[in-house]
Amino acid sequence: MKIYLFTLLWMISALSCSDSKKTFSSTPVHSAKDSLTTELQQLYELRYFNGFSVSIVNENGTLYENGFGYSDIKNNKKYTEKTIQNIASISKTLVGIALLKAQELGKLNLDDPIEKYLPFDVFNPNFSDQKITIRQLATHTSSIIDNEFYLSKNYFLYPHQNLKGVKLMFEEMQIFNPADSVIPLSSFLENLLSKQGKWNTGSYTQYCPGKIYEYSNTGTTLAAFTIEQATQMSFHEFVKQYILEPLEMNQSGWRIKDIQLSDYSRLYENPKSVLPFYEMITYPDGGFITSAHDLGIFLSELMKGYYGNGKILSPESYSEYYKQQLSAQNFIERNERNPSSDSYNTGIFIGFGYTGYIGHTGGDPGVSSMMFFHPKTQTGRIFITNTNFTDKGGNDTFYKIWDTLKKYQSSLN
Repeated sequence: MKIYLFTLLWMISALSCSDSKKTFSSTPVHSAKDSLTTELQQLYELRYFNGFSVSIVNENGTLYENGFGYSDIKNNKKYTEKTIQNIASISKTLVGIALLKAQELGKLNLDDPIEKYLPFDVFNPNFSDQKITIRQLATHTSSIIDNEFYLSKNYFLYPHQNLKGVKLMFEEMQIFNPADSVIPLSSFLENLLSKQGKWNTGSYTQYCPGKIYEYSNTGTTLAAFTIEQATQMSFHEFVKQYILEPLEMNQSGWRIKDIQLSDYSRLYENPKSVLPFYEMITYPDGGFITSAHDLGIFLSELMKGYYGNGKILSPESYSEYYKQQLSAQNFIERNERNPSSDSYNTGIFIGFGYTGYIGHTGGDPGVSSMMFFHPKTQTGRIFITNTNFTDKGGNDTFYKIWDTLKKYQSSLN
């Protein structure tokens, strides 16, 4: 996912200009929905994305949701608001909720050293006397970073696919590995992070744990593995029991075998190149599979929690989730021009933009996604697409879709 972050950061730069646009306030709701649908369909017709879905929500529920284009071009299958696909790094927001639920249950404390729970050693060799805490993992300040082996060993093909004509390597270091090469999550992390790990090269920064923000997929997955060790439940089962089932997110899950494959979108490297079905060993950092419909339910819950009315966490836990954990001294550089950047500050795996937007972005092979809400407007937006883009036309269209949702959100609220 790190490779695809540069695209998202580039895309987000467009928001600094677009966010200044005025929104509608007097259009009747039905007319606004029709107009929104028409404008989104026109943007789909530019054919930069094979399929995408959107949602606008408030804390009471969904105001608008729709899908456009195709989830499977070859089989002429429509992309709807209930089409499911992985959403990349937006998945991290569920890791944050899961951490706080585990803390509520008395299974762990955010300020515990991770060594209390792990079956192998993890420490920055440059600061061997400094303990890494769960909170540092959750705020990307643990000093753990993604190395080349995270990229080259992590992604694997789903079994029993006809791979004729599909792309097997999508970046220089990011490779789709054979299905039979999968190793357990614990072994993968141990290889990356322990003293004896065979892939422990460039796994840590030069900074003391707790000092500097450095976005880390590996650190996110280690936090999820810590939940497993503390609760003696697999992470995907813990999330299912304490998040998905209470919210009735019935389409969602972490593994292809746990969802309805017939509802799963194909992913595309570009509008003409289909990708194989793939999964990740480090699935907690970006492998959540969901739809705009189900993710809208989750975003409504996050908004409820922000306003003190959440269902799955206590008010105290939500307060911790949304507490901005860092200060300027924790950042080497900070982008103060992108209002929806999720790296201006961070809660517990939830990002803050400098203008007040709260949420997360996501990018992976065949995936670009955004999920944000703003406390002042009391509305949130979701955009998920099944097609990568790298050119200006795709970038511009992506943000025209995002801005079109903003244009109508007040009319729908």
